[in-house]
Amino acid sequence: MNGYERAVKLWRSWNVAAASDLDKYLHNFRILFAYHSGKIENEDITWHDTREIFENGRVTGFSGNPRALFEQQNQKLCYEYLKEKIAAKAPLDLCLVREVHRMLTAGTYDERRYVERGERPGNFKRHDYVAGIHEVGAAPEDAKREVAELLAEVNAYEGPDVLKAAAYFHAKFEHIHPFADGNGRVGRTLLNYYLMTRNHPPLIIGEEDRRQYFVALQKYDEDEDLEPLYRFLKAAVEKTWGRAAATADGEKQGRKGLKDFTG
Repeated sequence: MNGYERAVKLWRSWNVAAASDLDKYLHNFRILFAYHSGKIENEDITWHDTREIFENGRVTGFSGNPRALFEQQNQKLCYEYLKEKIAAKAPLDLCLVREVHRMLTAGTYDERRYVERGERPGNFKRHDYVAGIHEVGAAPEDAKREVAELLAEVNAYEGPDVLKAAAYFHAKFEHIHPFADGNGRVGRTLLNYYLMTRNHPPLIIGEEDRRQYFVALQKYDEDEDLEPLYRFLKAAVEKTWGRAAATADGEKQGRKGLKDFTG
């Protein structure tokens, strides 16, 4: 059994059936996910501030960009909103997608988008925005329809490879780029939502792995090649849950001794 299979086995052994189960098993995960997902696109986000927001509901002595605080507070509120739906295994729909976007981007739209272009959190984009070197993205008039078709497609999937379906969902959602801002944060949140409602462990895309992540998305944009993203997400599952899975299997991971450093 490889690391990925052990992670899936561990998650399924927990029999998550209620929001309280998610609070128990995702106590540390939710903070780590919020930090890394935010940090991928906003360098002002810090681990300390994210943890303070999740654990204490406030940050003391902050002197940075307030947008970073808004984004991480939004991550916390979005988790609280979604956990009941995850436990109930509610399928993805347009209302949920728009609400996730509204919650994650509330208070973060810049003046150009909000005032000059009339964009709003929770609404599909009204204008074209270049995404990536190949200028991917649905036309504004097509964004809602393309997202609806994608949701219908992945909701109908009943095969065994949930992670492959999730990789496809994430790649195509980012390719559609349906919102004026926040597509990455929304896409990563919905990716985990889909996984958990299919009894599959969620994952963290580490900010240190952002380049590999973006390259994998680009391969889908260029060639419709899903394999790089699928392999990347599979490794991310193993990386996210490797230590917990090893502990559950009775493997004690000891600290290095002096000889490990001196040869």
